[in-house]
Amino acid sequence: MIKLTVDGQEIRAREGDNLLQTCLENDIYIPNLCYLEGMKEPPASCRLCFVEVEGEKSPVTSCTIQVSTGMVVQTDTPSVRRLQRSALQLLLSAHQVDCGPCPANKKCELQRMARFLKVGLKPKAVESLIKNSGPDEDHPCLLFYPDRCVLCGKCVYVCRTRHGRPHVTFAKRGLDTTISFYGETDVTQNPCEMCLSCVEVCPVAAITLK
Repeated sequence: MIKLTVDGQEIRAREGDNLLQTCLENDIYIPNLCYLEGMKEPPASCRLCFVEVEGEKSPVTSCTIQVSTGMVVQTDTPSVRRLQRSALQLLLSAHQVDCGPCPANKKCELQRMARFLKVGLKPKAVESLIKNSGPDEDHPCLLFYPDRCVLCGKCVYVCRTRHGRPHVTFAKRGLDTTISFYGETDVTQNPCEMCLSCVEVCPVAAITLK
């Protein structure tokens, strides 16, 4: 075991452990969306888990950093919070905020981060990118809500991990990026109804069971 310091608190971890996971395990909350425990190559796509590490010139994504002896980390600095609030506001600009009927209400990761970072769920500083497209009902047993989806990629990761290949993936590019289910329509040949890993892991209830 090694020792490192996070926000002035000395904690212990195994050399090479993931920094984000180490902080979370020690009740040091760092906003994050795309990371899952055990990921060998975290995508760092949500741009939320920034921290400052002594010796680094600028904030770094904690999910891509391994802990080392004597590491000194700050999770609550003006530059870190500025980056996190900007990233969250961009996510919310493309997220349909209708918490009341949403299955994720009260346990939504966006709600938690908004409270933690003191960011309104309907930011006025950025242009709304919501498309008001309604749910995608093409899948035989799942509903997909594009306007809820934050493109964290957790559903793609757990599907690939569980089945060896993903039945769900990213499609299109840029602002049109979305989640695709490969057009599978035969429920008798589809493993999704017995799995539901994507439903369970989604932080915003963008995928639900029909």
